[in-house]
Amino acid sequence: MRILTLGGNGFVGRAIVLDALAHGAEVTSFSRGVSGPGLPPEVVQVVGDRDAGDYAGLATGEWDAVVDLSGYQTKQVDEAMDVLGDRVGRYVFVSSHAVHVRTLPAGATEDAPRQAPLRAADVLTNETYGRCKVACEDDVWERYGDRATIVRPGRVTGPGDSSVTALYWVRRGARGGRVALPTTPAQPLQFIDSRDLARLTVQLITDGRSGAFNAIGPETTIGTLITTASDVAGSSVELVQVPEDAVPAHFPLLESEEVWPARRRDPSKARAAGMPVTPFRQTVADLLAWDRDRGEPALEVGLSEQAEAELLHRR
Repeated sequence: MRILTLGGNGFVGRAIVLDALAHGAEVTSFSRGVSGPGLPPEVVQVVGDRDAGDYAGLATGEWDAVVDLSGYQTKQVDEAMDVLGDRVGRYVFVSSHAVHVRTLPAGATEDAPRQAPLRAADVLTNETYGRCKVACEDDVWERYGDRATIVRPGRVTGPGDSSVTALYWVRRGARGGRVALPTTPAQPLQFIDSRDLARLTVQLITDGRSGAFNAIGPETTIGTLITTASDVAGSSVELVQVPEDAVPAHFPLLESEEVWPARRRDPSKARAAGMPVTPFRQTVADLLAWDRDRGEPALEVGLSEQAEAELLHRR
């Protein structure tokens, strides 16, 4: 099996590359080659720049499937499809749970209403990102039909996750003590381990499955995330609720209560297709170990230890 990834050096892309290699695939990775850790030597690495429309490195070659990890607007996706054409058997587009309308009930499936498509945006924001992904999905469906597969991840974490969303709270729980929490501990979360997402993606290619799949992990809460990290680290925590306006804007993982039900989606279709479920504690433990191995670089989000101590001192 020959797989091409468009953007294989990032967090999710690397997980997919490693899973594909582990299951005997020949992998080619197309990227700018300027970010992310190096890939294994058996990966054929092709350099190009989607933003500049530079696909010269893909002028030749055939693959059983392409996994598009770096398509955010229709121009990028349409150009890639024009270049690859029928030289790829299946087009797997890694989309997002953000394609759906925000006020879904709990347990929503892949058929839930999506947002209105947006073919281009000057800046990708919370208002434009999901709509642009909808337009990309539509173009992939139109071009490849039964050879199109859409994977819609929820929040992704696990070893290698350098984003601040989960890592802030994992570090905070591991440190222990009184934790300033500007939401209720019951705020729902639904992370997926990057390795589970990778296994699903490669299995969908192996089985030749078309359609859309919610790549969503088990239900949990922000309180459980913190206490699990504390337990893994051997510390103890006390969760202290503080007003949301007492912390900086865009605090990690905080969301308005109206969208909480949409964070509890139905993953049964993806699980039936072969998506495994790594125990949440294992995901947190592996993320924490990876972060410590890399030296725990500073996170410029959330509250500093001093700011949190000052906030808690008043409560």
